[in-house]
Amino acid sequence: MSSLPPDHPLVALRHRNFRLLWAGQLVSMAGSMMQNAALLWHVSLLVPPHQRGLALGMVGLVRIVPIVGFSLVSGVLADALDRRRLMVVTQSGMALAAAALAALAFTHVRAVWPLYALAALGSAFGSFDGPARNSLIPSLVTRRDLPNAITLNTIMFQTASVVGPALGGIVIGELGVGWAYALNAGSFLCVIAALLAMRDLPERAESAPRIALSAAREGLAFVFRAPLIRSTMLLDFIATFFASATALLPIYAQDILRVGARGYGMLSAAPSVGAMVASVALAPLIHRIDHRGRFLLGAVALYGLATVLFGVSTSFALTFACLAMTGAADTLSMVIRNVIRQLATPDELRGRMTSINMIFFMGGPQLGELEAGLVANAWNAPVSVVSGGIGCLLATAWVAARTPELRGYRRDSPDAVVAGATSNPG
Repeated sequence: MSSLPPDHPLVALRHRNFRLLWAGQLVSMAGSMMQNAALLWHVSLLVPPHQRGLALGMVGLVRIVPIVGFSLVSGVLADALDRRRLMVVTQSGMALAAAALAALAFTHVRAVWPLYALAALGSAFGSFDGPARNSLIPSLVTRRDLPNAITLNTIMFQTASVVGPALGGIVIGELGVGWAYALNAGSFLCVIAALLAMRDLPERAESAPRIALSAAREGLAFVFRAPLIRSTMLLDFIATFFASATALLPIYAQDILRVGARGYGMLSAAPSVGAMVASVALAPLIHRIDHRGRFLLGAVALYGLATVLFGVSTSFALTFACLAMTGAADTLSMVIRNVIRQLATPDELRGRMTSINMIFFMGGPQLGELEAGLVANAWNAPVSVVSGGIGCLLATAWVAARTPELRGYRRDSPDAVVAGATSNPG
C-alpha cells in the first residue's frame, strides 16, 4: 500500500496505524449499529402500541443527556491525555454496557427503564470516545491524506451501518435481541486490539492543555469565533433535529408497511446503503469539488426533501429509496463538514472542537428522535416525518441566508476558516 499514488481513493490506508484503526472500527461500528436497531426494537416490544412513539423518542433523550453533560470535559481529556489509552478505556466501557443489555434480554426483564439506563451509560462512554478517536486520526496520516482518511472513515461507518442493521434484523428475528447485544459487546475487542497493535505514534505536543476549566473555555472560544465551523455545526444540528425520523421505523415496519423484523432491518440499513454508495463515489472526487459551501447546502436540502417523500410513502420500495437518499445526502454534507473542521483546527484543540461538535452532531439526531416521537404520539408517524422534512428545508435556507462565508466557501479558501477563527468576533 505504500506505493499508492497521492490521488488514489485508498491512499490513507497506506498508513499502518490508520489501517488498523479503520479495520477495527469497521467491525465495532457494525456491532454498534446492530445494537442501535435492536434497542429500538426491544423498547417497542415492551410498551403498549399507543405509547411506542414516546417510548422510542425517549431513547434519543437518554443518549443525548450524557453527551451534553460530559462534552466539554471529554474534549479537554482528549487534548490533555494519551488519546489511544483513553480509547482503550472508553471501548471497554461500551463493551460492558452492551454485555449488561444482553444480560437483561436473556433474563427477560420486562421493565423499560434499565434499557434506558444502560443506553445512557454506553452514551456516556461514547461521549469520551468520540473526541479521542476523531482527534487521533489526523496524527495517523499526513495532512495531505487527511481528506481521504475522512472519506474512508465515512465509507467504513456507512458500510458498518448497512451490515449492522441488516444483520441485526436477522439476529433479532432468528435468535432474539439478546444476541444482538452480545455480538456488539464482542465487537469492541477488535478496536482494542487495533489500538494495542499501533506503533510509532507521534509524540504529544508540549502545548497540550492542563485539565482545567480554562481549557474548556478556550475550545468554546475557538469554535464560536470561526464562522464556517460554527455554521456547519449549527446546520448539522437543526437539519438532523427536524429530520431525524429513524426512531419511528419500528412503527413504519409494524403498522404502516407491515414487513416484520427482517423488513425493519432492511429499512434501518437503507440510509447507510445510500451513504455507502455516495461515499465510495466521493472518495476519488473530494479534491475536485470547488464550491464546497454550495455543495454542502444542496446536500442538506436534498436530505430534507427525501425525508418529506419518506413520510408520505406507503410502499416498501419507495420508503427504502427515500431512506437511502437521506443517507447519501447526509454523507455528502458530512464529508465536507469534517474536512473543513479538521483542516482548520490546530492539533492541540482538536479534542475540544470534536467534543463541541459532538453536541451538535449527536444532539440533533437524538433530540430529533424525541421530537419525532412526541409529534407521532400527538398526531401520527407520517405527520411527524413530513413536518420534520419541511423544517429541515426551512432551517437550511435560514443558515444559508445568515452565513455568506458558507455560501462562498471554496476548495482553495481553507485559510479563510482559520482567519475567521482568530479575527471574527461573531
